[in-house]
Amino acid sequence: MIIAIDGPAASGKGTLARRLAAHYGLPHLDTGLLYRAVAASLIAADRDLHDVDAAVAAARGLGLTEFDEESLRGRQMGEAASIVAAMPEVRAALIEAQRNFARRPGGAVLDGRDIGTVICPEADAKIFVTASAETRAQRRALELAGRGEKADYAAILAEIVKRDARDSERADAPLKAAPDAVRLDTTKMSVEAAFAESLRVVEARRR
Repeated sequence: MIIAIDGPAASGKGTLARRLAAHYGLPHLDTGLLYRAVAASLIAADRDLHDVDAAVAAARGLGLTEFDEESLRGRQMGEAASIVAAMPEVRAALIEAQRNFARRPGGAVLDGRDIGTVICPEADAKIFVTASAETRAQRRALELAGRGEKADYAAILAEIVKRDARDSERADAPLKAAPDAVRLDTTKMSVEAAFAESLRVVEARRR
């Protein structure tokens, strides 16, 4: 069983994907971390984030699960990841590795922005998770504050709106819901309520 979870930044897709993976005993891949890791590699090497050749080389050298997640979760890395993710060449370099992960025996849960549309269009269950930009900014501010980072709500909201536009308007694999995806708006939902609804969607598709 392959479960595809898509949605914009801070919509709650990662939390739902991890919960679903644990519930069904499936491996989970947060594909956004791949792009964050590419960006981190460029920053560490003091390379321009717009250097396509360097970004592709970094993407090809990645392992899928060898990440220091804590260092990749910051605001700077999220913005940097959005830049490299807009490069078709980088996406092409990572696409087969993601598909191979999904083809593991028994299946997998993948979350990102193009799982149901590009990476796994054949997924058994597809959920497009969203929430208002204001709610997502508030969630991200709380998350950053919890890690001891500066959390400027207005700046975070502006970044989220900017990322939404970049992710949705890019020519290659733009952020959008697959035609057969179930939309889940988590703006006014608790984590438990959102998980219960996502579980209902997956079970309905399994039947």
